[in-house]
Amino acid sequence: MQRLAAAKLMSKMGRPACDVFINHRGIDTKKNVAGLLYDNLTRMRVRSFLDSMNMKPGNRLFHHIDRAILDCKVGVAVFSPRYCDSYFCLHELALLMESNKRVVPIFFDVKPSQLMVKDNGTCPRKELRRFSLALEDAKNTVGLTFDSFNGDWSELLRNASDAVIMNLLEVEEERNYASKQR
Repeated sequence: MQRLAAAKLMSKMGRPACDVFINHRGIDTKKNVAGLLYDNLTRMRVRSFLDSMNMKPGNRLFHHIDRAILDCKVGVAVFSPRYCDSYFCLHELALLMESNKRVVPIFFDVKPSQLMVKDNGTCPRKELRRFSLALEDAKNTVGLTFDSFNGDWSELLRNASDAVIMNLLEVEEERNYASKQR
């Protein structure tokens, strides 16, 4: 189902810089779920953005990442136990939510109720509120849960890829409908 849907989707769509932005805490998930999902989507010809794969020395960090978020159609937020410790993760999540992107949450070794923005005294109140609102919005979005010790990795990748493809198809259908209404 994935390959056929992906091929159909790619033939209908223009090619943005990326279709899917993978938001993750690198030290927790880059070498497992985020990296594996990126590889799987790439094999399906879905253009995905993973910082370590799409950035090179000399790229301006915020500019490059923010542009990828604004240009993408779907975001994947891979939540992990230390996700909320990262200003960058929370900034990316807030931008995804504020720009009304569809977001597929993956709760990797963490329950949604365990995720909360912490005030360590270095972040302005306005940013803390922005991050908290985005996190609450994501926690209230249907997602996937995964326990890395007991879970089936191939099932996670299949389910995550299917969710991404289905959301990409729905975004494209909404765009086509909107353009016909004009």
